[in-house]
Amino acid sequence: MNETTEGIYTFYVYILTNQRKTVLYTGVTNNLHIRLQQHSKNINEKSFTSRYNAHFLIHYEKFGWIQNAILREKEIKSFSRDKKLELIRKQNPNLDFLNHLFELK
Repeated sequence: MNETTEGIYTFYVYILTNQRKTVLYTGVTNNLHIRLQQHSKNINEKSFTSRYNAHFLIHYEKFGWIQNAILREKEIKSFSRDKKLELIRKQNPNLDFLNHLFELK
């Protein structure tokens, strides 16, 4: 996954999908573990991730500055679906679910 080391905090840009991998959702957070839990609990029933059951992490990028993370999130959101899949497959060729990487042990 892409990683930048500047800054003292950690922010993530992430892409979620559903079980069948038919939808893509892009977001940004400072705590991917908590954010994945929130998505899986469907806290906001009207949200995109709740309506389409997009709870499966397939891509993430790490940033040290929130400004860079937000810019990258906007850039990825502007991509076509094909370009998003191309980005994802560079690091995750099989579109494996990566949620386990952010579970507390």
